[in-house]
Amino acid sequence: MQPIHWFPGHMAKARREMTESLRQVDAVLELVDARLPIASANPMLGELIGSKPRTVVMTRTDLADPAKTAAWSAYFSGRGTPVVGIDARTGSGVRDIVPALNEAIAEKRARDAKRGIRPRPVRAMVVGIPNVGKSSLINRLAGRAATKTGDKPGITKQQQWIRLGNAELLDTPGVLWPKLDNEAGAFALAMSGAVKGEVVDLPMVAAYFVVWCSNHYPGIVESRYEIDPIPRLQADPLQLWESAEPVIAAIAKRRGLLRSGGVFDTERAAELLLRELQTGQLGRITFETPPNRDESVQS
Repeated sequence: MQPIHWFPGHMAKARREMTESLRQVDAVLELVDARLPIASANPMLGELIGSKPRTVVMTRTDLADPAKTAAWSAYFSGRGTPVVGIDARTGSGVRDIVPALNEAIAEKRARDAKRGIRPRPVRAMVVGIPNVGKSSLINRLAGRAATKTGDKPGITKQQQWIRLGNAELLDTPGVLWPKLDNEAGAFALAMSGAVKGEVVDLPMVAAYFVVWCSNHYPGIVESRYEIDPIPRLQADPLQLWESAEPVIAAIAKRRGLLRSGGVFDTERAAELLLRELQTGQLGRITFETPPNRDESVQS
């Protein structure tokens, strides 16, 4: 997969505004997708926030593998980072966010108390890549439609303050980094729907998922589409489509997706597969596994 270049002008502007606004907040609330907590974490964020306290919120836990979500929670907690897993649609876990933010700024509160400064509601900047669920979370916290939501990346275009009873949140536009050049991470983002379909080759993303799934979640695709068992496929980048095409063609056959002349429409089948993956119809799937100590993240 070629590197994904996607850094339009509004994202460069959002990065500048984010840097300027960090002086106004006590902590950063970083949203990551529970299915890909590392690939969906902006690598520029550490540079931007410096020593500012951070709380990680793993969104879309309803779509993620529960056992791996628990492992990721242990991973972040073990590194001293407060972490909360949420499903913004049902509200599960949302009430734990403000307490986690207060935990993150406990040292600052203690310093303020020594100086005679009375505590006030925590102020946090909400950051995350496009389509990670920031607006849905803020609306859930606010109990109203405080910000726009949508199933396409890039809904939030400018910063806005959302004032709650016990916290003040600064919503920011989703920001991707200039180039997604890590193949596994780029494919994970594309499979999750974080990257717009216009900038990726959807059939190749679907092919990658078929190959990856045959090794990590065998049986899921076959069960969903009632097709023949899929052997463990080799993830050779040069033969990715050749490995997965028979599976995608079988899906097209089962769903009656045909072109003129009775040819299987593998492009529509690939789009169907990704759509059902992203909406949870294939089951709860996580694309990354927490690393062991001193290991890099494996996906």
